[in-house]
Amino acid sequence: MRILIIAVYYLPKPKSTAKIIHDLAVEFCRLGHEAIVLTPDDTLRTGSEIACIDGVKILRVRTGKIDGSFRIFRGINERLLSPILWQQGRKFFRDNACDIVIWWSPSIFLGSLVKKLKKQFNCPSYLILRDIFPQWAIDAGILKRGLISWYFHRKELEQYEAANVIGVQSPGNLSYFRRNGLDQKYRLEVLYNWTRLKEQDIPATNYREQLGLQGKVVFFYGGNIGVAQDMDNLIRLAENMLNETQAHFLLVGEGSEVERLKGLIKKKKLTNLTIHNAVDQQKYLAMLSEFDVGLILLDRRHQTQNFPGKMLGYMYYSLPILASINPGNDLQDVLEKKSAGLVCLNGDDARFKDYAIRLTRDSKLRKQIGARARSLLESTFSVSRAAAQILANFERRKQ
Repeated sequence: MRILIIAVYYLPKPKSTAKIIHDLAVEFCRLGHEAIVLTPDDTLRTGSEIACIDGVKILRVRTGKIDGSFRIFRGINERLLSPILWQQGRKFFRDNACDIVIWWSPSIFLGSLVKKLKKQFNCPSYLILRDIFPQWAIDAGILKRGLISWYFHRKELEQYEAANVIGVQSPGNLSYFRRNGLDQKYRLEVLYNWTRLKEQDIPATNYREQLGLQGKVVFFYGGNIGVAQDMDNLIRLAENMLNETQAHFLLVGEGSEVERLKGLIKKKKLTNLTIHNAVDQQKYLAMLSEFDVGLILLDRRHQTQNFPGKMLGYMYYSLPILASINPGNDLQDVLEKKSAGLVCLNGDDARFKDYAIRLTRDSKLRKQIGARARSLLESTFSVSRAAAQILANFERRKQ
């Protein structure tokens, strides 16, 4: 089969989503299918270009800047994704009819594009839903209920309508659809995030020395540094851990909160917290292989579930996970059931500090939890499992 995958982020962008999508595309190729990725790219000089990575054909289309831009400009550019991708890709689509369309959300603005592609190809579609927007933004106080949230909600429903199957990232996400009476209208299943269990070789590096972190236990966070993560939570932890001179917190990425956080670090004289610019995928993996603890941070106001993609990288490199999350998040059950991480609720600063101290002082504990994290990855979050699950939906249709 020829499988089209649509995603806002793809390699070489330094995003966990980019790697997750690439791993899935490569797995489809390994299974004997042809995988094509359609992705926007604001760095192109031409309208579009075709490339190939690891046997995956990639159609990149020039669009406006989405990442790192002001919210209003990001919103406008995301709103234009479907018409631009459709217009720039029409000739390619005519010559490359596909058997399945798969797309990753966020963004919520790809529903109309998928609807057109389904009609042109006469094929089914699968939505990999990883961000229940606008609900999480309303929960976090970023977005108020009104005309704008109503518009976003219409776009949310539009993408659900375009999907034959919706794969949510945890059992708890299903409750959102039940509460809103949507579970009877759409075909839903839990599709956990995934990664390849055998990575390509990464170059030898020494980031500890480069960053002056020799002898430190490094708590590593990689990815978006924005409001959804509640980075003030980490600021408080770093402030509470100043006396633990062996511990250091390293944030690698970009986002709307970076400049504000840099100001707080300077104001509070937090010598144990460093923000590093985003790096490419190879450098990111090299960092993961060197450091000690993986951090997961989620705003406590979230009422929807979130299994951050960065967690997979932590588990791959056998890093113990320290997580501060929203109440009711399935992530706590998943990690604690396998003793693959230490999890507390965002706002429980005393427990967050206690867990961080335990991981700082006890190297044996770090090793034990890290080994269990790797075991959890192999049993639950493999790309082969995810690819087989997606394809099984459409193999059943042919029977």
